[in-house]
Amino acid sequence: MTRTARTTLAALALGTTLALTGCSDAGTGDAGEQPAGTPTSTAPASATTASAADVMFAQMMIPHHEQAVEMSAIVLAKDGVDERVVALAEQIEAAQAPEVEQMTAMLDRWGADPSGGDHAGHMGGMLDDDALAALEAAPAEEAQRLFLEGMVEHHEGAVAMAQDVLAEGEDPEVLALAEEIVAAQQEEIDAMRSLLAEL
Repeated sequence: MTRTARTTLAALALGTTLALTGCSDAGTGDAGEQPAGTPTSTAPASATTASAADVMFAQMMIPHHEQAVEMSAIVLAKDGVDERVVALAEQIEAAQAPEVEQMTAMLDRWGADPSGGDHAGHMGGMLDDDALAALEAAPAEEAQRLFLEGMVEHHEGAVAMAQDVLAEGEDPEVLALAEEIVAAQQEEIDAMRSLLAEL
């Protein structure tokens, strides 16, 4: 091999080594600057703000809201229900169905299972199967009372869950939603108690 050829090969080898070293250093430097648990560049940035409390809140509140929507649908399907109860049930249905979609999207962003975990013991105010069956079977006058009584307890459970995540959560979207839930559902609790006293 000529001296020129040897020189050229040596230069190529040195260049390749330097290039590989540069890539390795850059990768190490980037990883070193990221805090533990930071997602890869393909994950959304918002994933870094979700705490365990945020995830549990969404996982619990989804079935909680779904039951409120179900209760509202049951009473709205009946003829003869007081128009004020109808308006309240429509309001609950209209507010909580989109919030279920919002929380499902949050969990999807975080890579968490929307149905993950067994949090039934932490969800206050949930109606059992017998109570739901009684609501469905009751005539309008009785059903509206059962609906209001059940929904007051249901809302109180949601408010307690929202207050818990306001104390322990980190995700800004979760905290904003929790504040909305506390304000809106407390207002509805007051309205339902007034209706119960009048009906």
